Amino acid sequence: MAAAAAGGGDGRWCVVTGGRGFAARHLVAMLLRSGEWLVRVADLPPAIALDRDEEEGILGAALREGRAAYASADLRNKAQVAAAFEGAEVVFHMAAPDSSINNFHLHYSVNVEGTKNVIDACIRCKVKRLIYTSSPSVVFDGIHGIFDADESMPYPDKFNDSYSETKADAEKLVMKANGRDGLLTCCIRPSSIFGPGDKLLVPSLVTAARAGKSKYIIGDGSNYYDFTYVENVAYGHVCAEKTLSSEDGAKRAAGKTYFITNMEAIKFWEFMSLILEGLGYERPSIKIPVSVMMPVAHMVEWTYKTFARYGMKVPQLTPSRIRLLSCNRTFSCSRAKDQLGYEPIVSLKDGLKRTIESYPHLQAQNQRSISKAAIFLGNGNLAKTVLWEDMKQTMTVLLLLAVIYYHLFTCGYTFITAMAKLFSLTALFLFIHGMLPANVFGHKVEKLEPSNFHITQVEAHHIAHSVSSTWNSLVGISMAFLGFKAYEKWEDTIDDLHHH
Repeated sequence: MAAAAAGGGDGRWCVVTGGRGFAARHLVAMLLRSGEWLVRVADLPPAIALDRDEEEGILGAALREGRAAYASADLRNKAQVAAAFEGAEVVFHMAAPDSSINNFHLHYSVNVEGTKNVIDACIRCKVKRLIYTSSPSVVFDGIHGIFDADESMPYPDKFNDSYSETKADAEKLVMKANGRDGLLTCCIRPSSIFGPGDKLLVPSLVTAARAGKSKYIIGDGSNYYDFTYVENVAYGHVCAEKTLSSEDGAKRAAGKTYFITNMEAIKFWEFMSLILEGLGYERPSIKIPVSVMMPVAHMVEWTYKTFARYGMKVPQLTPSRIRLLSCNRTFSCSRAKDQLGYEPIVSLKDGLKRTIESYPHLQAQNQRSISKAAIFLGNGNLAKTVLWEDMKQTMTVLLLLAVIYYHLFTCGYTFITAMAKLFSLTALFLFIHGMLPANVFGHKVEKLEPSNFHITQVEAHHIAHSVSSTWNSLVGISMAFLGFKAYEKWEDTIDDLHHH
């Protein structure tokens, strides 16, 4: 896809990779509002999908007027990246996988290999400036807290997770690329981003609050954090680009890294409490020592690693997450202030106010009151079933329990016969369900995807290995008991054989 095809026009084009992400959307809007740039939004989906607010806002208008364009590009595809960068003067490289997914292969392929492709495409397309969105986590070892760290802090020998490790590798690549064929680069490290449009922090807090889980504090609650309002993150990127665009600015900023924060460190749990209280929920108050939580987190992580291949969802309670919630993480913005001219344009107080106001649908008063029984049951499917909130679900469970009870205890079958009949009924149900059309008398029939029954060769090997290992262990234990019993019975004979 050539630049002309992507957007048209004779103005200055910039590209924002991962342009449909949380912080990237705010940067795109800020660049368009400035009137200085034509913006090409690059991201994975084949086409851009705007929500109602975006359609009526500056991005929708810019797309209709040709001041913005969309480019579908996978960073792991060199040709797609080069096509997206064609004719661009500046690239803001913000794309990255979800940091909560601790999948090294995923992070390496996107953060490292993808960044290599970004750099190569910048040089090939004669891009003048590359601003990379890194992370403060590149200096966090997962053990020691960080207090007012500046950019002289070295990378740790061991990182907290694969996301941090690969972001550090990508950062090194970007800094090393500075000066290659006239390309100027720098890296921005925004700390703990929050604001309107966030789909992780606030929604997960509210989910926890509605389930009665937001009352707990991990650690003693005294750890400080630097949070950064999303508009300030976007502004930090703009400041970096403007600095690199001048000869004097390029001399002092090119090839360097910069921490970006709101410059208002706050206790981590106080920040969370302000959001929860602002939305009408109870603030956390019960403190749980890290020493108590960490063994549980290790067990949860082990369980996930064991069963992830079978579709287990990524857990929230992991050792790396516990460390992040309980330690200090504050950073100095002196270098960004002195060299980029960065100052927060939105205060922490105003940022919190705007964030809370942007989630009216998550306000506590918009939800029905939750009973103590529902909270005790986790306020999920179990609560809906036991408390008869979902009549269809409750009746289905009762029917299944009745069938199981009938076959196991009422019919007089042996256990093996009863289980065989239950499995037969299950197979019959699945067969009939699979034969049904998608719609029966106006009722939609939920279908099980074929992928639910697919087992790869590797998974089959793991299952077979687990079964054989378990069988061998059981046989070994049985033989141990039989061996000692045999020795006790024929002790003299065995001893005579041994001596001879």
